[in-house]
Amino acid sequence: MNVLVVHNRYREPGGEDRVVDLETTLLARHGHRVVRYTADNRRIDEIPPVTLAAMTLWNHTAYREVRQLIAQERADLLHVHNTLPLASPAVYYAAHAEGIPVIQTLHNYRLVCPNALCFRDDRPCTDCVGTSIAWPSVRHACYRRSRAATGTVAAMLLLHRVAGTWQSKVDLYIAPTEFARRMFVSSGVPPESIVVKPHFVDPDPGIGTGRGGYALFVGRLAAEKGVATLLAAWSRLDGRVPLRIVGDGPLASIVADAASRLPGVSWLGQRQPSEVQHLIGDAAFLIFPSIAYETFGQVIVEAYAAGTPVVASAGGAATELVEHQRTGLLVRPGDADDLVAQVEWLLARPESHNSMRSAARAAYEVRFGATANYRSLMAIYERATARAAARSRIGIRSAERPIPRYEATS
Repeated sequence: MNVLVVHNRYREPGGEDRVVDLETTLLARHGHRVVRYTADNRRIDEIPPVTLAAMTLWNHTAYREVRQLIAQERADLLHVHNTLPLASPAVYYAAHAEGIPVIQTLHNYRLVCPNALCFRDDRPCTDCVGTSIAWPSVRHACYRRSRAATGTVAAMLLLHRVAGTWQSKVDLYIAPTEFARRMFVSSGVPPESIVVKPHFVDPDPGIGTGRGGYALFVGRLAAEKGVATLLAAWSRLDGRVPLRIVGDGPLASIVADAASRLPGVSWLGQRQPSEVQHLIGDAAFLIFPSIAYETFGQVIVEAYAAGTPVVASAGGAATELVEHQRTGLLVRPGDADDLVAQVEWLLARPESHNSMRSAARAAYEVRFGATANYRSLMAIYERATARAAARSRIGIRSAERPIPRYEATS
């Protein structure tokens, strides 16, 4: 199978980019030819604002290049991960014009929220979910703290909602959890068009020792990740369990200050993925205190792969991923006292900690390994192909000369 993957990379690499890389590598390993069409948001500052706004709505160049790539590479389907802002929804139309199915992975809430997080003023926000026009987001400048930029994204969502893009130009959506699926359905995405497939960890890192004796946080140092809750809890634990923090972001200075004052707290900054996995394997448990409605939690399944239990906020996807008192513990979101209580519960029960390690590893082996994910992905591709064949007329493939601006993996 020839798969064309479209992804608009962010300025700062994150979990979404990691998932795209993992999935394309998995496909190539199973003998599929993968062609990647990649846009990079580091280019944004070079583009005049008016031009960028127009490209966000419809990028003529992306349409032409993707359509030509489909023809040149004889692509069997298009798998889209992110289109904002440089790729634009035009890529769906390119695939539709060439008669191949389109799959869109919903890594975030962009289809229902211009800032993609459903988070504002340090709390979850669903003001724009289910609305025709995302006026609240524009009023609050939710995207890049700019009303103009937010208005452009809101206009893109409205334009393509009116045009029927989300309903007629995408054959199947992939949501990584049922929680995320329900959010999109509540905003009007047809329920029969969304399937649930979690992300995965590959290669298998093996079971860690868990003997480091420390708690570990890995993630972006931002308000939505629950950094304030984390630091408040450790100020009350008073060094009873060391905490290592890995990551960077807008709250880095606050984390650095806390690490200089609080006993047992250390900030390690950004680390390479291999080092992060080693830290996860040695950790007594992972902390996932996010207060946003996460669509998934990649670091949770990375912890499971190492047999490391997870103490997570009981909101968003974590409620599905963490089984309370089996693979970890669930905490009331944003409640530092409850986080302290759950950590103390775990510290007082070493026998429960050992059983959680076994259960966490078993969850990885059953649900979050590469083999299970590949089977699920192939079933989704087959279903999307059948849907596309039922609803579309197969057009004549373009004979235009292709533009060789892409990277191919096989």
